[in-house]
Amino acid sequence: MRIIGWIAFVLLVIGGLNWGLIGIWGFDLVFRLFGDMTPMATTVYILVGVSALWELFTLGKSRM
Repeated sequence: MRIIGWIAFVLLVIGGLNWGLIGIWGFDLVFRLFGDMTPMATTVYILVGVSALWELFTLGKSRM
């Protein structure tokens, strides 16, 4: 797997765990680490979203 694939995977795991924490305990780890929609928090959310798109499109290519 290329390095970008690993980075995307790690970011998706971070995003998934964050959503799990929000759903179960109402605890937003990104908020706690970086603040409420600070540039760094916004960057984390954007990178997680881009990672999801990357994985979605590369998953389809790998199955063909």
